[in-house]
Amino acid sequence: MGSIYAKLLAIQKEVKGLSKDKKSHNYDYVSGNKLLSFIKPLMDDQGLILKQEILDIENIRQDYKVWDKWAKPTPCWKDKNEILSKVMMRFTWVDCETGETDVNLFGANGQNDWEKGLGSALTYGERYFLLKYFHIPTDADDIDNPDRKPTAEAMPSKPHLVLFNEGTKDLSLEMNIVFDMMKKGTYTTVEQITEVYNISEPALLSIQNGFSKLNKANNE
Repeated sequence: MGSIYAKLLAIQKEVKGLSKDKKSHNYDYVSGNKLLSFIKPLMDDQGLILKQEILDIENIRQDYKVWDKWAKPTPCWKDKNEILSKVMMRFTWVDCETGETDVNLFGANGQNDWEKGLGSALTYGERYFLLKYFHIPTDADDIDNPDRKPTAEAMPSKPHLVLFNEGTKDLSLEMNIVFDMMKKGTYTTVEQITEVYNISEPALLSIQNGFSKLNKANNE
């Protein structure tokens, strides 16, 4: 019957490195399910359990914009908010044969919808505690590696707004939509439109002129 550290060492010796099997925000990472399915049988063989406790929680609202390609009458940036949960946790290895313990403090963050922020932080904390405790390699594409490179554009670019259809003098469909939304009062400033579109110079001049005419008409 070895000590708790001998048993933990036995688990570490079995860890040969785990290939990444999931993607998040365009980066690869080792999923919690794969990690636990690898380590838990080793814990069972050694008679070890991992007790998890939350010592402190801090919740912070996060506001940002997301691109809604399904928005009507035209795709646009929309406001979104989530909760960032910061947790301080205590992970305690317990040897069920001897009662010997090994206590560790570990902090983690998780950002998600309001009802999921805490769960994301706890899942993140458990996964990375095990990765770091057993020195499981996490290489260049790991989500926490500062040198990681994205595999795709994280955010789509704004559509390009032109005044006329190509090769004609007919107003473009997007320009007609913008003018209609200006008349309805949906757009009241050029800045609101530039949040949605990259505007060509002729289109910008036409929009500015349109706002001037609307303001003059409203003041008469």
